[in-house]
Amino acid sequence: MCLYALTGAVVRPDCAIATSQRRHDDFVHTGYASHMTSAACPFCSLPDDKVVLSNRHGVVIRDAFPVSPGHTLIIPLRHVGSYFALDQIERDSLFDLLEKARQMLDAEMKPDGYNIGINDGQAAGQTVPHLHIHLIPRYRGDREDPRGGIRWIIPEKAVYWPAP
Repeated sequence: MCLYALTGAVVRPDCAIATSQRRHDDFVHTGYASHMTSAACPFCSLPDDKVVLSNRHGVVIRDAFPVSPGHTLIIPLRHVGSYFALDQIERDSLFDLLEKARQMLDAEMKPDGYNIGINDGQAAGQTVPHLHIHLIPRYRGDREDPRGGIRWIIPEKAVYWPAP
């Protein structure tokens, strides 16, 4: 039985991970777009073939404009703009998907680390008004000095450690 069946995630049957180990009945097709709630939102009208994992409250897709190989988005089914508008059950479900997406990326891409982020609000850089969590795999050498991580959003604030 595949890792995703053991963890309870719903995985697309054509997902490259453990395809030979997964049985067809491990996947339950739900018609993701029909569960989302805003016809004008690109995340509310996702084609089913873009979804790599799902649960009752969210879906996982690969980012269309990846920062690194494997850049993944975790998206609630309910059209909501802010993380702070989620209820606790939705938060728990999204973080469950985040963990399963990390397991999938560990197996497929073998990154050396991750950045996890949410752009919540226009001032924070949110361009799609439907909450999504970025899971960005990081690889040794993808940046000369990765210290500071997401602090580089505001470069003059990124370096906070003492000079050598």
